[in-house]
Amino acid sequence: MTSDSTHNGTGGPLGFALHDHDVCVSDTLAAAEARCAADGLRFTPVRRKVLEILLQEHRALGAYAILDRLREDGFGSQPPVAYRALDFLVLNGLAHKIEQLNAFIACVHPSEAHTPAFMICRLCDAVAETHSSPAKGALGDAARATGFRIERTIVEAEGVCPTCAEKADA
Repeated sequence: MTSDSTHNGTGGPLGFALHDHDVCVSDTLAAAEARCAADGLRFTPVRRKVLEILLQEHRALGAYAILDRLREDGFGSQPPVAYRALDFLVLNGLAHKIEQLNAFIACVHPSEAHTPAFMICRLCDAVAETHSSPAKGALGDAARATGFRIERTIVEAEGVCPTCAEKADA
């Protein structure tokens, strides 16, 4: 997820850092509710539940895994239930789609406009979100040199998270 010193105290990517996960979940749900209220968006019970499911772990989840959890909680078993909620969450910046995994992850900065970059552990599927600046660096330089205007980027890096690296070294 995103780096957030209010949750993990390190300023590093939250998905790989020790933090108070209950505070992470409750603060993010509260921020999402406030954002929806401020923007006049309907934060329905199923949308809230899908966001809560995504917040339960710092791992990307596919739509069918989310649907299974929704079914367990009595929210229905038809794929459109999950897909509509996910579409709403992504469209409104409350969740992100991890293209490489065809899966979704909650955004812990729902009140901030940002360009995320994702670090995905190839061993445990943990995902950490950090901020990206596509207009800076080599990509931004190349775009400016050709007159191209970057509107959206998707940065997904695959590697090994600190926990898995420690296990491999032990």
